[in-house]
Amino acid sequence: MSDGTTSGTGVSRRKFLVSSAAIGAAGIAGCSSNASSDGESSGDLLTAEGSSTVYPISNKGSSYWNANAPPSDGEYWGSNDENTVPGWDKIDTDQKLADYFAGLYGFEATDERSNPPYNTTVSLSHSGTGCKAVRDGLVDIGNSSGPITAELGLSDSEAEEQFVDHVVGRDGQPVVVSSDIYDGGVQQLTGEQVRQIYQDEITNWSEVGGPDKEIFVIGRAEGSGTDTAFRLNMLGGADAPMPGVDSRFGQNQQVAEAVSNNDGAIAYMALAFTSDTVQPIGIDFEGTLYEPDKDAENTIFDSEYPLNRDLHMYTKITEDTPSGTDKREGAFLNMFLTDFGQIVFVEQNNYIPLPTSDLEAEAEKLPDQG
Repeated sequence: MSDGTTSGTGVSRRKFLVSSAAIGAAGIAGCSSNASSDGESSGDLLTAEGSSTVYPISNKGSSYWNANAPPSDGEYWGSNDENTVPGWDKIDTDQKLADYFAGLYGFEATDERSNPPYNTTVSLSHSGTGCKAVRDGLVDIGNSSGPITAELGLSDSEAEEQFVDHVVGRDGQPVVVSSDIYDGGVQQLTGEQVRQIYQDEITNWSEVGGPDKEIFVIGRAEGSGTDTAFRLNMLGGADAPMPGVDSRFGQNQQVAEAVSNNDGAIAYMALAFTSDTVQPIGIDFEGTLYEPDKDAENTIFDSEYPLNRDLHMYTKITEDTPSGTDKREGAFLNMFLTDFGQIVFVEQNNYIPLPTSDLEAEAEKLPDQG
């Protein structure tokens, strides 16, 4: 099976806008010009962009990939007398990290640390931006925490004809409050109360059992997958109005900082960015309380939690790659679908690993190995 990354003219199927600084960084990282066994240049750069929610997963995976650690490392890859990487018992190879995963798809190993068969890079923006970038051929992978149908205004059939949706994990999207509100007694709300706050029907914390303090309502920027998912799941539509919002921020990191620095705040964000000053609260949906505690009877980590959402890495179907995913992309994405990837890149970032049945279904979307 051809991976479709080059045509007869030798031009990449992706059109990259790479700055001289990025080229220099790739050179420092040791990009090799050797050809892989399937004829693709091992110096090709795999690019991804998009969601700040997916970014911790994708970027950590990219960092591990580019480091190409040896199996004797023990902390990042492999095993030694002091450490063993989670999931290593299912891998057990004598190859370096990227050499191993790329090798499954026919790429030639470099056998050099910090010199993978090809480098990867992940840029931080928004879900909508990432979806547009992969649509326009500017990147290989578009990261999104919202469905591409909502981000680009596509029908399900249009999306399936143009893209492959690779789900790498899930986020139990929490509602969070500032520490003064949490300590003031608001440690849970009903779904209806959250809706009323964001639609400007409840404006003071005293109305929901908290202190007599005006609610500072924080939202994500429009075009953010977190914003799209929240509107879909909490308010019933991607375009549902939220007149109660006082301020919007583009990234989860900015939301977390705003909640920490403002009394009376409430926000919705990715689970990975919660902290002691950005407290997730329980949400009661029609009599079932979902708590931010993995040991609770019903938790925000459960797939039944109404704000639970998939974390996507989209690839594009093209004439050269009718399956929608080439072997470079397949090798990189496959890394996230292993026990190692789910623990190190998903669970260790406080996201929810996929069940075995979902991992098997996602693996079916990848190109054939070899």
